[in-house]
Formats: sequence, structure tokens, C-alpha cells
Amino acid sequence: MIASVEGVVGAVAADSLVIEVAGIGYRVFAAPAVLASAQPDGRLKLHTYHLVREDLQALYGFRTAEELGFFNLLLTVTGVGPKVALAIVGSRPTADLQLAIMAQDQAVLVSIPGIGRKLAERVIFELKEKVAAAGVAVGGSAAAGATASEGEIVAALQALGYSLAEAREASRAALLDVGVDSNLEERVKAALRSLLRD
Repeated sequence: MIASVEGVVGAVAADSLVIEVAGIGYRVFAAPAVLASAQPDGRLKLHTYHLVREDLQALYGFRTAEELGFFNLLLTVTGVGPKVALAIVGSRPTADLQLAIMAQDQAVLVSIPGIGRKLAERVIFELKEKVAAAGVAVGGSAAAGATASEGEIVAALQALGYSLAEAREASRAALLDVGVDSNLEERVKAALRSLLRD
């Protein structure tokens, strides 16, 4: 699997770019913001998702490991393929999207081209369940409304694609923001807000 690509930008198209690495040009599909910032003959490094199917191989590129992690998480949602996941990840900052999912704000997802109301509902339902499950898996049997531990918050943020270090830092910031008596959902939302401020 190809985990990242770093090299000289050879060409930029409407939905992808070519990165030249040691004489080989890799076509990488990327979000419009990545394509807009790519300069031909300039250097660029992208974290990549390498899709391998019987009839197709494709690379999808992201500026940060968090974007790639969230892209991978979106692919676990029923009915979300790489193109739809890329459209979601490329639409706005990752923490903003995750906060919208935790807040069940369908309008944010529906505003993305190619995302209808039913798909937005499914993304919110399935990902919110994964975040809650990650917190419960660490904390044992977390009752609804029960206070959340740092371990639960860290696990929930890791389920959203953040690294351990980022998740710990955001969890601590959330604790200062909403206090020790907050539940899992309140702490995760506060942690995501802190990640947006960074």
C-alpha cells in the first residue's frame, strides 16, 4: 500500500494531480482546496489512501493524517465510497465536520454536492454510534448521561481519526471548557471545538 507521496507536481487537473516521484508520475485524486494550492513544478506531500480493486487502482490524497483518518472512517459508512468521502472531507475543516456529526447537524452535510438527506442521516447515525462505542469500549458500561473519563474522550476522538497525542490534548482542553461533570457527547463536542481553534 502507498501511505504517502512526496514529489514535484507534474500537472493539475479538475479532480486530480500528478506527483512525480523518482521518474514515476502518480495520479492522486484530491479535494478542490488541495488542487487549488498545488503549483506545477512545486513540491508537495500528500497522505494517501490506496484503493485496490479487481478492476481499478486509485490514490486519494490529503494534506493531513487527520483528513486521511476521517476519510477512512467515512468509508465504513454504508453507501459512502471514495468519491463521496473525498467530497465530504474536502468541503470544510475536519473538526468542523465531526462537530456537525456529533451535533446531528444534517444541514452541513446536505450542503455538500452529492450528499442527500438520507445519506447525511446515515453518516450521522453510523459515525455517532462509532464515537459512542469507542468511549464505551474504554470506559466499560457507560450509562447515558454519565460523566466521561479522559480515556473515553481520547478513544472517541481516535475513532474519529485523531492521533493519540492530539486526542489527549483536545480532551484536556475540553475538560477545562465543560468541566468534570460533563458526559461523553458534551466532552467530545468541546474537544472538537478546541481542535477547530488550533
